[in-house]
Amino acid sequence: MPPRNRRIQQANLGPKQYLRAAKEIAQLTWETTPGTIILQIAGAFITAVLPIVTTYFAALTTTALGEAFAGDPTAGGRAITFVIVTAALGLLLTGWRSLEQYVQRLMRYALEAKVSDIMYERFLSLEFWRYDDKDTIDTYDRAQRFSLFYSQAFGTLTRMLSQVITLVASVIALLLVGWWLAVILVIAIIPGVYLQFSLSRAQVKHWNSTVDVRRAKGTIERQLFQPEHIAELRLYGMVRYLLNLRQSLRDADERERIIFERKFILKRLAADALELAAQVGSLLWVTFQIIEHLQPIGQFLYVQQIVARALSAMNSFVTEVSSLDEQLANLFDYQEFMGLDVRQGGDRVLNGPPEQIRVDNVSFRYPSSDTDVLKDVSLTIDRGQRVAIVGENGAGKSTLIKLISGLYAPTKGSITLDGIPLSEFSLDSWHKQLAVLQQDYLSYSFATARDNVYFGQVNKPFDEEGFDAALAKAEARGFIEKLPKGADSFVSPWMAHPDGTNGVDLSGGQWQRMALARNFYREAPIIILDEPTSAIDALAESRIFNHLFADKSQTLIIISHRLTTIERADIIYMLKDGQIVERGTHDELIALEGEFFTMFESQI
Repeated sequence: MPPRNRRIQQANLGPKQYLRAAKEIAQLTWETTPGTIILQIAGAFITAVLPIVTTYFAALTTTALGEAFAGDPTAGGRAITFVIVTAALGLLLTGWRSLEQYVQRLMRYALEAKVSDIMYERFLSLEFWRYDDKDTIDTYDRAQRFSLFYSQAFGTLTRMLSQVITLVASVIALLLVGWWLAVILVIAIIPGVYLQFSLSRAQVKHWNSTVDVRRAKGTIERQLFQPEHIAELRLYGMVRYLLNLRQSLRDADERERIIFERKFILKRLAADALELAAQVGSLLWVTFQIIEHLQPIGQFLYVQQIVARALSAMNSFVTEVSSLDEQLANLFDYQEFMGLDVRQGGDRVLNGPPEQIRVDNVSFRYPSSDTDVLKDVSLTIDRGQRVAIVGENGAGKSTLIKLISGLYAPTKGSITLDGIPLSEFSLDSWHKQLAVLQQDYLSYSFATARDNVYFGQVNKPFDEEGFDAALAKAEARGFIEKLPKGADSFVSPWMAHPDGTNGVDLSGGQWQRMALARNFYREAPIIILDEPTSAIDALAESRIFNHLFADKSQTLIIISHRLTTIERADIIYMLKDGQIVERGTHDELIALEGEFFTMFESQI
């Protein structure tokens, strides 16, 4: 379904969609905390019926008191009995509400944890191309909004059930006094219900139309509160500009909603006036009935409380439906997001490194593009070989690495491991053979230096010897030992140890060396480095690559713009505009005086 049509459908949820949503929410709640469903449904009946029963006995108490005042000798005893019963019912209702609050908190925590885990796992398991797809990210944003309200949705549904029971019980209670009171009550409620539904749908439509506006505002807010961004923002005079832009985006999102809400004010007043007229008319009627001795005096309290409770229940019901309406408007996106395919790879398990990785006539284009990033690329990487991939920015080097890593599948051609298509292997088993350091490596600023290295291989217990070896290979031991608590120091000034020792702010080169150490700690047989030493000085870089080239047991694939890094490679592939235009050793490519020579002429 096209996105626009889906948005229209979302803005017009019908009874079937509500029932399907209620079933799905109830099913997940039952799987997570089955006891809470029973308690919540029981509570819906108790919360709805018990106040009406209490009102009934309060009315009997008022009648008995009037009769006692009139001289009935038995009325006093009845009044005392009714007071005790009313007090007991009130105590029971108070106790139940206290228990219900605990049950709701327990259910909310269990559901939020469950749905949050489901959403994270699904998002992190998607096919890799979807992270570059705007429609997928838009769907995720709306699905995430729905998932945040998932835990509240079941509570909303049970409150709605309680309010419906209250309304039905109130109508039945009024039928005992006069059938036309019940009819007037129902007629008075309908306009308010209709108006609230209309407003709710308008709010949902507005929310769906401003997803991009809120995303832009949220991105600006996050960037403004990142300490590492402040220097550039101030130096470029961007602070005031971004603040103004944030304000304009906020106004575009909120002002329009306020404007169309203003259109409903007079209609709401008219609906409220109709409800008030119904309530006053009912009380006037019962007052005349009491004056003419056609009804006991307690009927005034009875009618007043029942009508007020019915109107309150219906208004609360509409409010709950409005809240649920906004939440369920994104139900389609949630279901669509949860139905997206995840990339599992094949069933074959790779128990060790392949003897040969072969790329045969591979072409690739991103799903949202009509242009091939790679065109008929073919290359062979033998076990233990040192391979360099070079080219100008945008030549397709990083994309080729993503294809070899299995993150993307080729648009055309194939990638094989020892003659078997990569797609037939389990991705997990293939990734265990790889240690990949990309340009945009992760900085785990919430953790210590030791953790930042250990995160390279979390499937095994921490290895102190492997840790020391990784630091040595990455030339990282020197600066890590000088940190306030050594390897146990936090690597962010925003983190601190319990003893008050603050974390430290690392330089770009230090972060890169620590990321290299994490890569080496993994001890994978195939190492892929994408611009691994761009922030490291030349001497440290030379020592790092001495370590790398000295170990003949590992296959090494390097992307770099530094001639000193790639000149010792066994073979160099020169990429231009997504094609391999030259291949050979450093000396062979220099002798050609072609694209490779031109690119590195200044360094030569």
